[in-house]
This record gives sequence, C-alpha cells and structure tokens, in this order.
Amino acid sequence: MRSIFSAFLLLLILLPAPLLAGEINVPILLYHRFGPSVADSMTITTPVLTEHLDYLKQNGFTVIPLRQLVNYLNKSDLKPLPKKPVVIVADDAHQSVYSVLYPLAKKYQIPVTLFTYPSAISNASYAMTWDELREVERSGLFDIQSHTFWHPNFKQEKKRLNPAEYEKFVDVQLSKAKKKLEKEIGKSVDTLAWPFGIYDEELIKHATAAGYTALLTIEARPVKNDERLAALPRFLLSNQDQGNRFIRIVEKASGG
Repeated sequence: MRSIFSAFLLLLILLPAPLLAGEINVPILLYHRFGPSVADSMTITTPVLTEHLDYLKQNGFTVIPLRQLVNYLNKSDLKPLPKKPVVIVADDAHQSVYSVLYPLAKKYQIPVTLFTYPSAISNASYAMTWDELREVERSGLFDIQSHTFWHPNFKQEKKRLNPAEYEKFVDVQLSKAKKKLEKEIGKSVDTLAWPFGIYDEELIKHATAAGYTALLTIEARPVKNDERLAALPRFLLSNQDQGNRFIRIVEKASGG
C-alpha cells in the first residue's frame, strides 16, 4: 500500500500543473482587416495572417470555435479542450474578411467567429454583403454574431444623452442587431463583442436582458477557467504582431 501511495505522489509531482488542475489558458485572437499593405492600425497583411496560421498549424495548436470555449466555461459541455487551444475571431465584417480570411479559413479548415454590425452590411462600401455573410456561414466555418447595430462608442453616447435616452439607445443597439442578424442569417445570435472594448456593469445588465450570454472585450490576456462570460478577454492583433511577437502571445497565453 505504501508503495502505491508513493507512486501516486510521484505522479502528482511529475504531471504538468495545468493537466492536473484542469487549468486552461486560451488566447482569443482578434483580427479586423486584411490586405496587401498596412492601410491603418487595424490592417494585417495577408502574408502576416498566413504566417500566423502556419505557426499555429505547425506548432501543435488547435483552433477551436468560440462556441466550444463558451460551452466549456458555462459547463454545458464538460468535454476537455484539446491541447493548446486557440480561438480566432474577427470584428466588423470588413470586405477583406470575405476576400482574404475566408479563403484561408477554408484552406486551413479553421473556425472563425465574425462579430458584425448590421447597419454596414450591404450599405457601406468597406463591408461585406448579406449574401457574402450567408455564404461564409453556410461553409460551416463561420459563426456570425453581434457587434451592436452600428458600432457606437457607449462612453460618448452616455455623455451626450440623458439617462432615459441612453438606456433606450443601448437597448436598441443590442436588440436591433440581434434581431436583424437572426432574421438575415437564420441562426441564433447570443454572443456580443463590445465596440472599442467599452463595457461596464450597466451595459452587461442590458446585454443580458437582450438575450446575450457571452460578451467579449479587448483585454490582452488569455481566457482562464474562472473567466466571466460577460467579459471574455481578447488579444487585439496588429501587423506588428509577427515573428517572435506573435509567438510570445500564443505560447505564453497557452502556457507554452
């Protein structure tokens, strides 16, 4: 009996801590726009995006759907996450998501959650169309979710409007986006990315009342076991996050 107990203690010492404790460190990588050159701080060139995806594929990472991570956190799915999980999301539904990210998602067979503000779709020249959104969703690789109705800055709007007007404004931004996306895409929308990463307890309350169950920020750290579903952190990437900078983000975040 003593030898069995000693062997068990040795196993506890030798096993990696995250494996023993079931700890997770999942980086959510946030992209916006893509192109042949850097047009602004949110643009990532196609070669850099390809470098990111190549690194993940060649170094043991598994890109999982955001939905899988959320279900793990809310305990609706207790299946363990794969080794070195990572989540990829994109905000705004820029046209380059369709022309650049979509073909690469098909090539690498990776899931992407696309946070969309409906006012721009089929209206703004920089944005995707409803037909394009439906196409990427039908591929089975993209999950279309909400980024409010027209991407407001809630801090500015709170200063501009009186309390009653502000509450109404917030409710419209959250509920109108959800209803429009569900009507056009034909699937449930229950996840929201806060525009500019701005949120507070009042906004969380309104989002929950509108039917959102997971809310995402732009705090640069990995998702851990005890993370609030109302404020899931994401790494906002720029074109400078290449080479060793990208490696440090994903390896450190995943505990590597």
